[in-house]
Amino acid sequence: MTDHSNLDCHCSYRGVHRRAFLSDVGMGFTGLALGAMLARDGVVRGDAVPNWHPPDGNSHFAPKAKSVIWLFMNGGVSQAESFDPKPELTKYGGKTISETPYKDVQNPEKLKLARVTVVNDANGQQRTKLYPLQVGFRKYGESGIELSDWVPHVGSCVDDIAVVRSMFTTDDNHGAQTQFHSGRHMLDGEYPTLGAWVHYGLGSLNDNLPQFISMGNREYWNAKDGHYLGPAHDAVPVRVDPNNPLDFGKPSKDLTVAEQRIGFDLVGQLNRLKAIEYPDDAALNARIKAYELAFRMQTSVPEALSLNIETQETQQLYGLDDPATRDFGMQMLAARRFVERGVRFIQVQHGAGGAGVWDAHGGLKANHERNFNAVDKPIAGLLKDLKQRGLLDSTIVLFASEFGRTPGSQGADGRDHHIYGFSVWMAGGGIKGGVVHGATDEIGFHAVENRHYVTDIHATILHQLGLDSRLLEVPGRKRLDIDHGKPITEILA
Repeated sequence: MTDHSNLDCHCSYRGVHRRAFLSDVGMGFTGLALGAMLARDGVVRGDAVPNWHPPDGNSHFAPKAKSVIWLFMNGGVSQAESFDPKPELTKYGGKTISETPYKDVQNPEKLKLARVTVVNDANGQQRTKLYPLQVGFRKYGESGIELSDWVPHVGSCVDDIAVVRSMFTTDDNHGAQTQFHSGRHMLDGEYPTLGAWVHYGLGSLNDNLPQFISMGNREYWNAKDGHYLGPAHDAVPVRVDPNNPLDFGKPSKDLTVAEQRIGFDLVGQLNRLKAIEYPDDAALNARIKAYELAFRMQTSVPEALSLNIETQETQQLYGLDDPATRDFGMQMLAARRFVERGVRFIQVQHGAGGAGVWDAHGGLKANHERNFNAVDKPIAGLLKDLKQRGLLDSTIVLFASEFGRTPGSQGADGRDHHIYGFSVWMAGGGIKGGVVHGATDEIGFHAVENRHYVTDIHATILHQLGLDSRLLEVPGRKRLDIDHGKPITEILA
């Protein structure tokens, strides 16, 4: 047997070198499929990570979850009108903060990074006025957790949900969307998103579908995922339309499958010839994988998006029979079908476009009532459907937004961006249900109990997937401790 011990191989498998492997497989479809499966099993995983040695399949330790559905509300959901009721806002509504027992929340030291609406009187005194709650709250489920009247359907699932009321971040504008996904302020540069790290760290559960899918529009500042991990780890954008689910997902002319196969084989051979010449070209490697996956996806993706084969009962569960909930309901049902078929990470963006539809500087009541009406029933349908199919135990569902909104008013009837205290929730995949973790102060200004930066959410998800982020570090790309975050162990079952 040939001794390969002196080869410059970055993988944990002491055998065939990557270049030799590509050359020896004859550069056909079978060879690439084999390569994908070997990568899935961790044999040729470590192009960029020589210390990546998963002890059990692709995980660093036994996972509690297999997949993630990441629900992101673009624009900034008000914590006070959703998952963190603050009756003091109504009690003192219309009064300046300095006229309440909570005037210390605007201490200059506490406001270094906060973005608030401050109106000064003639004496220079702060005149920010508290804005009353725009919706009622009530207790839901056996756990009795108080949630907004705008989320009755999600409220019916609260015993499966862990609400985290003590999040904070540092970007007070909508670049915080990037920050929530990557953990870094957008002015720091471009960093991989959580979905990219999951894609990078774990192999495929289904070689006919992309393992990282994005649904919904994404703004230019949050349009990519892989960054220094490479373009192969960007999410594949998918539309919930079986006739046209992918850009360039079908030939421009009518071709038989056999004719398409000839074209794919020819392009694949040419690409892989170049891959031997340029083995470290990440864009070329990503293109080779994309060509082969694209061929298989032409049938597998439309099949996954054939929502009309679901029962009427299931379609109604997601709100497909109501124009107000139909669009988002289709994305939620598609997310369940993708998870069912082994997709690792499904990222769903609700309401992108400009700052995002949840950005309620004015008209907050109408804004949030409309938006929750669009997403509440579909999200609850997703949770219930996953649970009844036995998939919730292995699927983490996250509901998040880039930041919250101020307890003080902006203009007559809105709230400004707020970064010092806001809420998210998680369910499934080994997450405790029916619990609240962390707290903000009496008016929802600062996270004061069990504060968590956004990467603690990342760390919690990675932990449940069986990944140690420190073992995924890329040489030459030192990550800060806060980039890794810490799992929120209090919400883990």
